[in-house]
Amino acid sequence: MVVLYGGQSAEHEVSRVTAAHVLAAIDRSRYTVEAIGIDRDGQWRLFEPPADVESLPALPVAGTIVSPPEVFADSNADQLTVVLPLLHGPMGEDGTVQGLLELANVPYVGAGVLGSALAMDKAAAKATLSAAGVPQARWRAIHEPAWSGDEDAITGILHDLGETVFVKPANMGSSVGVSKATGSADVRVALKEAFRYDEWAVVEETIVGRELELAVLGNVELEFSVPGEIVPGAEFYDYDDKYVDGAAKLIIPAELSRSEVAEMERLAAQAYRALRVEGMGRVDFLYEPNGRGFLLNEINTIPGFTPISMYPKMWEATGLSYPRLIDTLIELALDRHHRRSAKRQLD
Repeated sequence: MVVLYGGQSAEHEVSRVTAAHVLAAIDRSRYTVEAIGIDRDGQWRLFEPPADVESLPALPVAGTIVSPPEVFADSNADQLTVVLPLLHGPMGEDGTVQGLLELANVPYVGAGVLGSALAMDKAAAKATLSAAGVPQARWRAIHEPAWSGDEDAITGILHDLGETVFVKPANMGSSVGVSKATGSADVRVALKEAFRYDEWAVVEETIVGRELELAVLGNVELEFSVPGEIVPGAEFYDYDDKYVDGAAKLIIPAELSRSEVAEMERLAAQAYRALRVEGMGRVDFLYEPNGRGFLLNEINTIPGFTPISMYPKMWEATGLSYPRLIDTLIELALDRHHRRSAKRQLD
């Protein structure tokens, strides 16, 4: 198995923390594990983790420079190398690395090229989910090169979405570059911040409701965890709230009726399949109990695996341990690889 972490995105540090905890949880008696870190310059480095890897708060990106062909050279029909990509954000979670792994004919955990790209790009995901009839908050996508930035344009957005909005880079996670903005001056500043990370930005209406999440496992047949709820410690669930001060309150399982949980599962499955997600996904909802009900916010195809991350915590509360979760993800990766390999061999 190859644990691939680090990367060139703004979520590099989060990926290193995730990798340390995944590596500590993997059953070494079952798998031969290599840790390959991608540094900020795009170099692949083979890291030899210490025996007490659980003592590391984050996995260093250090060691001998290697090339992808070297990493995958030992993969063959008798002993497949399975890659566990833990690369949050662009250049890792967006279909780029998944395309490389497809070309190398190596099985890997998580969504494929299309599913990764669609789920990562908030504007593309929202358009696809709208076409599939999945309920969402009202939103607008803005392309920086075509954006006039004049007062009329901003006024039009606020007229459609409300005076207070959320502004996000389309291709980023962990709340990096996300701002809550009220009025045209704030929106202008928020868009400038979002455009630091991507040339596409998404502006969303503000929803007053609960923040709920559901963990999903599967390729064709899907399994669902118990739902979780996040009560932000800040004005919204931002980067510091997730990874720095940990002030958010995590409630697992969330207090919901059976019919509400069933509706979450139905919408999660609908969105999961519309975006072609496979392997795993954390499906995030906003819930207006006395309004529109469940509104799908996004699907994260490589969710965090840190000690405070909701995805493993929800599965643990469902009865699936951290090591067994990793086993299941590897089994799903091999299942998909065998199915696709059979199609390739038809000619």
